[in-house]
Amino acid sequence: MRVSLNVIAGPQTGRAFTFEEHDTFMIGRSEDSQFCLPQDRFFSRHHCLIEIAPPQAFLRDLGSTNGTFVNGMRVDTAHLKSGDMIQGGETVLQVEVLADEIGTPSDPFLKTHPSLISVSCLNCSVPVNVEASGPNAKMSYVCDDCREKLKANPQPVPNYQMIRIIGQGGMGSVMLARSEKDGRAVAIKTLLPEVAVSEQSIKRFMREIEVAASLRHPNVVSYIEHGTHNGMIYLVSEFISGMDAAKLAKHRGGRLPWREAVQVIEQTLAALDFAHNLGFVHRDIKEQNILIEGTFPNSSAKLTDFGLSKSFKQTGMSGVTMVGDVAGTIAYMPPEQVRDFKEVRPPSDIYAVGMTAYSLLTGAHALDIGPKAGISETVKAIFEKPIIPLYQRVPDIPHNVAAVIETALAKQVELRWSNAGAMREALLRSAAEHT
Repeated sequence: MRVSLNVIAGPQTGRAFTFEEHDTFMIGRSEDSQFCLPQDRFFSRHHCLIEIAPPQAFLRDLGSTNGTFVNGMRVDTAHLKSGDMIQGGETVLQVEVLADEIGTPSDPFLKTHPSLISVSCLNCSVPVNVEASGPNAKMSYVCDDCREKLKANPQPVPNYQMIRIIGQGGMGSVMLARSEKDGRAVAIKTLLPEVAVSEQSIKRFMREIEVAASLRHPNVVSYIEHGTHNGMIYLVSEFISGMDAAKLAKHRGGRLPWREAVQVIEQTLAALDFAHNLGFVHRDIKEQNILIEGTFPNSSAKLTDFGLSKSFKQTGMSGVTMVGDVAGTIAYMPPEQVRDFKEVRPPSDIYAVGMTAYSLLTGAHALDIGPKAGISETVKAIFEKPIIPLYQRVPDIPHNVAAVIETALAKQVELRWSNAGAMREALLRSAAEHT
């Protein structure tokens, strides 16, 4: 399915923006915006942000001065449906949700609209009506109540003995388990789609995960296998007996000594350099996705969930994610990733590594935002606010080490490190000057 935003009034009438997979769309006067309206003083520089996960779309005003209007009502947030009118100043966009185009010789541009079909929760069988590409589409669905129950008490996976839950997140749960085949301890991540998804989407997700599973590096957590069971997707990977970097920093009193943080980051960069050279982008680097095994200085950092966030979102399994307060996740994204989720490249990972390093070193966020900042405040800070220099928060950090990390946090892509390998070399060289 597709979502189109059609400009039906204003100076750019006739333009149309079409989305076939998960993406973001910013409107404003800034050149950062996909829909840039530089001459319309009604609009703020970063006016509003729309997240699209066909057939869903969700609008969030970014604290604009004059407001964003949906069907004539000023809104801070709004779920958008086909036919809704988004207005600011003279400009009006109309939302249109479409199924796949089915052209005919007499009408090659025939548009078809989604079908409303009934599906049942795979766990409790409660029926619900959902939009689908056609009346015969096959969809998988788990209701909200069952999703929460299954996160707390995941179903067992065939051929594995479940031991205990070791983590929970937005996509599902992580369990410690033991292989019945060879007795090996493994970690099993169970994933529950947030919305009804087609069988094609699940198959595409599995194909993408299979590609990511081919990554083999000492600083990347290895996938073992993956599959589906009773509508639940599971990913089996090697078990890392330590803790993630966020918990490690908390265990150290909120932040890591700079030498220990440098070791975690340089090993993460080694993994990224390897992956980027093979065409992979992680997209979701943060302390929670770096697992630490062993004790410093003989510890090893391993990057987990490679490509998982991207595949989960782009195959439509996440639905829209800006509905809840996920400012903490967005805060690690560079401007280009917030503006255009789909076109994310290695420099975005380098920025996220910089954010992760800053957090590990300081226990705080690099941008001048409060701990309870919402998405609107966070997005404006990503585009408009400078970072707080590291030395202001950690006076004992060597200036050349701080400079390496702060270079990764440049808002302009061309001002960051050209690649992960270059950043790693500079970080190791700077740290060696203080041995």
